[in-house]
Amino acid sequence: MNAAVLTICGPELTEHDVRDASAALEAHGLSPQTVVWLEPRAALDIYCSAGDRAALESVRAALAPQRDLCLQAVATRKKRLLLTDMDATMVNAECLDELAAANGLGERVAQITEQAMRGALDFESALHERVALLVTAGANVQCVQQVLRERVRLNPGARTLLATLRRHGVRTVLVSGGFDVFVEPVARELGFSEWRCNRFVLDAGKIVAVQTPIMGAQAKLAALLEHRHALGIASTEVVAVGDGANDIPMLAAAGLGVAWRAKPKVQVVIDCWIDTGPLSTILHFLGIPRAEWIEPLEGAEVRAQF
Repeated sequence: MNAAVLTICGPELTEHDVRDASAALEAHGLSPQTVVWLEPRAALDIYCSAGDRAALESVRAALAPQRDLCLQAVATRKKRLLLTDMDATMVNAECLDELAAANGLGERVAQITEQAMRGALDFESALHERVALLVTAGANVQCVQQVLRERVRLNPGARTLLATLRRHGVRTVLVSGGFDVFVEPVARELGFSEWRCNRFVLDAGKIVAVQTPIMGAQAKLAALLEHRHALGIASTEVVAVGDGANDIPMLAAAGLGVAWRAKPKVQVVIDCWIDTGPLSTILHFLGIPRAEWIEPLEGAEVRAQF
C-alpha cells in the first residue's frame, strides 16, 4: 500500500471533521488509519492509502466550510525548494492594478488583469496592454513608492512561512509576472533567496515600456526547472504556490502545487487548495510541527518596510 496523508486545516476542527473525512476516504477505498493532530482545533493529519482527486473532492464535500485540504504521499512530503507567485499571493494586491488606480486607470486595468489571471487573455499581450495604458497616463517611479507604502500589504502568514522554510534549509524563490520596482522590496522584506520578475523601461523616472522577454507562465516553469536542476533534486521535493492561470505550469511541475485563493481555472487542475487559512497553512501541509515554526509578528499592524 502506498502511504498517503490527508491534511485538514481550518478553524474549530473537531472529531466530527475526523469522522466525516474518514468516511469519505473509506468510501473511496483509501483505508483511513492513524489521526495526528498537528495543532489543537486547527490542523490534523489522517494517514491513509494513496488516492486521487475524486477522493479529495469527496472529502471536501463532506466537511464544513472553511477547510483547507492537501492529500499527498508521505514519502515525498519534505521539500527543499519553494517557488511562489507574488501579486495576490504573497501580497494582498495586484500591484499593477494599484499603480493604475493611482493614475486614474484602476477599473480599466483591473479588468484586463482579471481576464489574464483567469486565462481568458494571453498573459503577455495583456501585460503589454496594461503597461501601454500606464505609459499614456504618465506613471512614474515616485508613484510606485506611494503605492507600496499605502496600498501593498503582506498576506497573513507570509512572514512565518518564509522564516520557517529558511530555518529548515529550503531555498525560496519569488517568481512574479509583476515588476521589479514592486517585487524587489517585497522579496527583501520577506528574505527570499532569489527573485525573478519583469522590468520597466524608465526614462527620467517615467515608465515608457516593459523589457522583454516577459516573465510569464513558461518563464516561471523554466525557473522551477533551473533551480531544481541546480539543487540536484526531484520534482517531488518542490512546492509551488500561486493563484492565476499563468501559475499553472509551475504548479503542475511541482511535487506539491498549492492553489492560494485561486482562480477557477487553477482549482480545476491543481489538487491542493488554501481558500481560507493563512499562508503558514503550507507548513502544516509540509509536516513541519508548530513548535518548529518561526513566527515573526504578523498582521496589519506590522508595517512592511517597503
